[in-house]
Amino acid sequence: MTDKPALTVLLAAPRGFCAGVDRAIQIVEKALERYGAPVYVRHEIVHNKHVVNRLKAMGAVFVKELHECPDDRPVVFSAHGVPKRVPDEAARRNLLYVDATCPLVSKVHVEAERHHKAGKEILLIGHAGHPEVIGTLGQLPEGAIHLIETVADAEAFTPRDPANLAFVTQTTLSVDDTAEIVAALQARFPAMAAPHKEDICYATTNRQAAVKAIGADADLVLVVGAANSSNSVRLVEVALKAGARAAHLVPSADEIDWAWLDGVTTLGLSAGASAPEDLVEDLLAAVAGRFAVTIREVTVAREDVVFKLPREVA
Repeated sequence: MTDKPALTVLLAAPRGFCAGVDRAIQIVEKALERYGAPVYVRHEIVHNKHVVNRLKAMGAVFVKELHECPDDRPVVFSAHGVPKRVPDEAARRNLLYVDATCPLVSKVHVEAERHHKAGKEILLIGHAGHPEVIGTLGQLPEGAIHLIETVADAEAFTPRDPANLAFVTQTTLSVDDTAEIVAALQARFPAMAAPHKEDICYATTNRQAAVKAIGADADLVLVVGAANSSNSVRLVEVALKAGARAAHLVPSADEIDWAWLDGVTTLGLSAGASAPEDLVEDLLAAVAGRFAVTIREVTVAREDVVFKLPREVA
């Protein structure tokens, strides 16, 4: 017998690392193996301080801009993608650089370039200041892409030619919120060209679907992830919209406010695409220290996507 209160944990699946994040981390690890330390990384390779700190301990040096990198060491570009000026500058300096941009972000870049070459005015649905958005905006000349963040932006936008528009999106957005923005744009501009295949990536879509599946049955949903991780923040929003009484983002088990669990009998748990599984396991262990836990995994999809490594580190 135990005097611990009973707690059912609905464990969302898929959760945690996606193929793009896994590839980016492997790129830094392989670069360290091949070229030795230090290897420089422009910006956080992925949005998770635990991942970043582990790579730092292995010899990775994280910098904000390319001018902080010496000429004689390799540099890796983050999974979020970079403006074209960055690889151009690296090439000018003859730096050995490895581009860890997620292939699904690169797909958005290619789409934007294709629309631009076709003479279309381009709308990017996304969040201002996010590294992925900065990278996508930086694929084309300034002013070639217009950022749309909300339905209000979609309703206020005035195009040069309503019949000659195209849109792309950030890969880590809320599926439902983005659909509302796209619907508002398409109602105004029915001839607007859409992506051949959804820009919001499979991992974002699957993780949101899994959180929807647990949200309505959970008193509380915890999402393991960093505050600057767009896909993690979206999971909290999705949980609340799905019917969870409360939802919080937690970087690690150490940062749980245990008052959140007062009166909770069903806890939903997920993790953003840049959060390692060991953080989920640590959180489960912490919860099990205070509750008599029954875990029920709720699976909405199986993922078997693997992206090839670049030749520089393959």
